[in-house]
Amino acid sequence: MAGRTRYDNPFEESGGDEVNPFAQPRPSPPSSTRLSPLPPEPADFYNDFASPHTNKDMKTMEKELLAKEAELNRREKEIRRREEAAARAGVVIEEKNWPPFFPIIHHDIKNEIPVHLQRTQYFAFASLLGLITCLFWNIACVTAAWIKGEGPKIWFLAVIYFILGCPGAYYLWYRPLYRAMRNDSALKFGWFFLFYLVSTL
Repeated sequence: MAGRTRYDNPFEESGGDEVNPFAQPRPSPPSSTRLSPLPPEPADFYNDFASPHTNKDMKTMEKELLAKEAELNRREKEIRRREEAAARAGVVIEEKNWPPFFPIIHHDIKNEIPVHLQRTQYFAFASLLGLITCLFWNIACVTAAWIKGEGPKIWFLAVIYFILGCPGAYYLWYRPLYRAMRNDSALKFGWFFLFYLVSTL
């Protein structure tokens, strides 16, 4: 074994004058730099117990919250009383639900109109939507005619027909028909026939 070469262990600690090539020299601390001490904190900064002044504020806030709660309870009871009185009187509160993206009217044929009248009501609703579509198409056509050289008078008339015709049709004949179908009211049916006849002339 005399011919074997001995290899040194690189991980073995060695004493003496050997220098580690990977060690970074330590910077010497600057003599003039010194951190300032943190400001002192009050004794109850992280304490759960509040000072007497804060207890007074909490008591006033608690009184205000209790007063607001009592007011809200009073309003809730008043609204509930009005709703019950309206239900006893037969007044129907209509929640706006159509069109779904921006509700402006109440419309629920499937749940409010009797089954044997639903087809007629859907036909009336299609007539209302058809009227709105026709009045809008009228504005588009008159705008094209105005661009080609017609006067602006017909365009203003088309806009007036649209502005007055759409809500007028809904309030004068469609809504009375809807309510007549829902409540089986002869007066509402008469109102519908009168205004529907006038609007078709």
